Amino acid sequence: MQHICLFTGARPNFVKVAPIIRAIKNTEGIEERLVYAGREDDPTLEDSLFDDLQMPRPDVFLDVDCENLNELTGRVMSAFEQYLEHNATDTVIVVDDLASTMAAAIVTKKRGLRLAHMVAGTRSFDINMPKEINRLVIDGLSDLLFTAGASSNSIATREGAEMHKIYMVGNILMDSLRFNHDRWQRPTCLDGIEDGKYLVFTINRKVLLADKENLQCMLSVISEVAGNIPVIAPLRGNSQFIVRGSQFMVLDSLPYLEFGYLTSHAMGIITDSGNVAEEATFNHVPCITLNSYTEHIETVKQGTNVLVGEDADQLRTALQEMISGQWRTGSLPDRWDGRSAERIVQILLNV
Repeated sequence: MQHICLFTGARPNFVKVAPIIRAIKNTEGIEERLVYAGREDDPTLEDSLFDDLQMPRPDVFLDVDCENLNELTGRVMSAFEQYLEHNATDTVIVVDDLASTMAAAIVTKKRGLRLAHMVAGTRSFDINMPKEINRLVIDGLSDLLFTAGASSNSIATREGAEMHKIYMVGNILMDSLRFNHDRWQRPTCLDGIEDGKYLVFTINRKVLLADKENLQCMLSVISEVAGNIPVIAPLRGNSQFIVRGSQFMVLDSLPYLEFGYLTSHAMGIITDSGNVAEEATFNHVPCITLNSYTEHIETVKQGTNVLVGEDADQLRTALQEMISGQWRTGSLPDRWDGRSAERIVQILLNV
């Protein structure tokens, strides 16, 4: 029996590990345990999340909760090492690029265990970003690099990763979207609003939120160009507070199945989230990303995503094209077919 540890550090990670848990439970000779770096009472992990994803809550909570990234890294390393000392583990799978993810990766290799990185090979090429350092460390340590697309493969190869370590399994987010496609739930915020007749706005990046003058300029552009088209903004915490003065329909973040309906039936999306942009490409929904780069360039080259940076003028031009119906038609990148988890499990068994 092969023992797999799925390590998660934040709410978005669960959307990516849910398909793997389902695939493992349908496969003989392999079993998993789900570990979360945070607290059991983490307010972002509402029960509806796990119900919506049809997955169990974590088996283990490391109870690490602090703002300082270096302190968090050290505490996660200590707590995760204690976990590995008392639990049989053959392979640790880490997700994305958080400080806690890097911490788990370091401990895994120090203990001589096999390390797999899901969504490997993504880069911003900005070494001043903490997450970029995390990505470099995790990929450098990993025995198995599970990439979402050809561009991530080429990055990993260019940085010296051995070819036998790299596996283009596809975008794991698409597994969850395909699985839940017929389970979306129309949120009450759409009462009286037709599908395809509204815009969705999300924002979370600290750098973007910190420049309040420029942010207000972009919010004004959106309101002006949108006119009478409703702009629905499901937001958390500080993001909600900052945006609340706008003309948008600001509301609390939605459960997974409701948010999936909201974004998949929108006229268009304005976001700073790479995950939301990827989902928009899958749903063939026009998407404007408030960033100058994306970790998944295929959403721009093939999909429906356009990067406008933090430039209000570029945002205005793109939004006018979106609303006027002049947006280009996107296509699905290779292996965005909802079978990434199956590929990952077979690799774990056979390599």
